Amino acid sequence: MTETRRGFIQLHLSVLLAGFTGLFGRLITLNEVDIVWYRMLFTSLILLVFTGLPRVGWHKFLQLCGCGALLGVHWMLFYGSIKASNVSIGVICFSLIGFFTALFEPLIYKRKISWVELLFSLITVAGVLCIFSLDARYRYGIMIGIASSAVCALYAICNKKASVGVRSRTVLMYQMSGGLIMVSAIIPFYLMVFPSLQPVVVIPQDSNVWFMLCHALFCTVGMYLLQIQALKRLSAFTVNLTYNLEPCYTIILAFLIFGEGREINFSFYIGITLILLSVLLQTMRAMKKPS
Repeated sequence: MTETRRGFIQLHLSVLLAGFTGLFGRLITLNEVDIVWYRMLFTSLILLVFTGLPRVGWHKFLQLCGCGALLGVHWMLFYGSIKASNVSIGVICFSLIGFFTALFEPLIYKRKISWVELLFSLITVAGVLCIFSLDARYRYGIMIGIASSAVCALYAICNKKASVGVRSRTVLMYQMSGGLIMVSAIIPFYLMVFPSLQPVVVIPQDSNVWFMLCHALFCTVGMYLLQIQALKRLSAFTVNLTYNLEPCYTIILAFLIFGEGREINFSFYIGITLILLSVLLQTMRAMKKPS
């Protein structure tokens, strides 16, 4: 099995697990700040049991903490988008990550912009624009979701660079633990810019605890270990664009569990089709490249 093929298998398994993330955002009845803080806490504790505290240099540690902070901000915006609209809208906004990556990655790695990548991304943008015609009342949730996808694009690009030479479990351990500290400092400023629609809960109770534990174990530890492995074999653009499949998994589940299909119109399905087309084209292009 080639390295590229192995990377795609790991990537699509991580996307499948990511498809459940939006559902947990709806099932957990806390606000986005509580969800992110406890998700990072539980994930850090789980990883601490399995990895301990491996040694890394201070420079590498700070890089990983910075990536963790970007991830935490992305999560807060992502869940905030779901709370302000619904699961389907929140995950569809995530599809713009490929567009932002096509713009940010050349700047960070100091290479020319790939017009092919930008074209594939614009197909996704066209799909998202079709979906945005759904309902004007979701405008605030859509704006937060767009900001979420931009921050996530930065995270994936920086993570690819910061994780070089470090084991996947170690990368995730220090991103979660270091990110937890940095996110704790960011939360007051976040709430000033994006006031939460729900009060902050210090200690979660009942089903929220179990949902967050499952969320941390499967949709964080499992998903991000697979994603980090995939990033070692594939470009950040390919990984991010393939994650546009996440809304498809999540939306199908949201239709079945929460009955969100009642709010969907024909333009929504056109948008989903365009998003899938952009993923298919990029996958075919990446598979043709040598390992």
